[in-house]
Amino acid sequence: MSLSFARKYLACLGVSTCLIGAVHAQGSGAIQSLTLPQALALAKERNPSLAVSAFEIQAGEARRVQANLRPNPELSLELEDFAGSGGFNNTASLQTTLSLSQAVELGGKRKRRIDVAVLGGEIAAIEQQARELDVLADVTRRFVEVVSMQEQLALARSAAVLAEKTVVVLAERVQAARSPQAELTRAQIAQTRARIAVREMESSLLSASYELAALWGGTEPGFQTAQADLYALPPAISLLELQQSIERTPQIQRCATDARLREAQWQLERAHAKPNFNLNLGVRRFEATSDTALVAGVSMPLPLGNRNRGAIEESRIRREQSTAEERAARIRIQATASALHQCIASGRVRVEILRNEAIPLARAALEQTQYGYERGRFSYLELAAAQQELLAMQSAAIDAAAEYHKLTAEIERLIGAAVVR
Repeated sequence: MSLSFARKYLACLGVSTCLIGAVHAQGSGAIQSLTLPQALALAKERNPSLAVSAFEIQAGEARRVQANLRPNPELSLELEDFAGSGGFNNTASLQTTLSLSQAVELGGKRKRRIDVAVLGGEIAAIEQQARELDVLADVTRRFVEVVSMQEQLALARSAAVLAEKTVVVLAERVQAARSPQAELTRAQIAQTRARIAVREMESSLLSASYELAALWGGTEPGFQTAQADLYALPPAISLLELQQSIERTPQIQRCATDARLREAQWQLERAHAKPNFNLNLGVRRFEATSDTALVAGVSMPLPLGNRNRGAIEESRIRREQSTAEERAARIRIQATASALHQCIASGRVRVEILRNEAIPLARAALEQTQYGYERGRFSYLELAAAQQELLAMQSAAIDAAAEYHKLTAEIERLIGAAVVR
């Protein structure tokens, strides 16, 4: 199975309920063989941080609803000409006015508020997408670590078996007086080290499995093995194609939307500089004559001192700042993507050299040394060195392949698109 993160991400987004259902069908029992699409589906459905950040999108929708509301009307009751002196010492001359007033917004304030709220919601959605990419990339890295540690554990167990066989052979040679006791002692020490290495790798694998399961809220690994072909290295896209995909990155989209948000905020602050006016309409009752009359009025603040100049200037500066941030982000992402692309290319060459050249040579050298050792041409130390050289090359190939997939996941998280064909 290929470990391309973007393709796995798209597969995860399009995963049907049958995939998640297959995982759920396991119940509380352990999954025998966990695949990467299953791990991604579990993380996307259950990751705690994604569940928390999803509330921000709901909050953004609530802000949009609030921004769409008009000012509430005001109801007022006014009493005049009572409890005074002379003819006004009682309520005989009382005038009672019941009025309703409504603020009328000028300058398109309501539309500007809605624009700001909508763009804020778009930013929240983009940030949620970026968080999903972060989580899924983290799942991929953790999954690759588990797979690579499984390979390393298998290698460590092979080394332990080889060390055990070597001890058996050397014991027979010492018994036949063909090898000194010191060589057997060295072989037994090597066997002990190999057993310790197996125990340490088992512990590391278990820890990595716990860390992977934590990404979907699991307290136990819940799977027996992670299934993937670590050495499936699809060719990467060209650097030109990679650079052309920069505009689709969540970071650039976020910066572009933020620039639009700052523009909308600037327009809103400019609208706030235009004062609203209030329309008043009411009924007045004259207690002395029991007559009633309508009362109407218009009021508006005079913008003599506060014309919102400071807020307008600040929003203008923020708008220019967002433009500069977008340029800086684009340059930074292009540089990072290019550097990672170069690392992926060199990593692929490293894996191919190790698997196609270094490991076959080390294996041939071991066979030759083993042949010569059995005929007394080489010492045990030379045999042990040849064994360690082969094991080191095999371990290096595992690490190189794992690093290739981790770098691929990182660059695809960065640009939100596939970098392998």
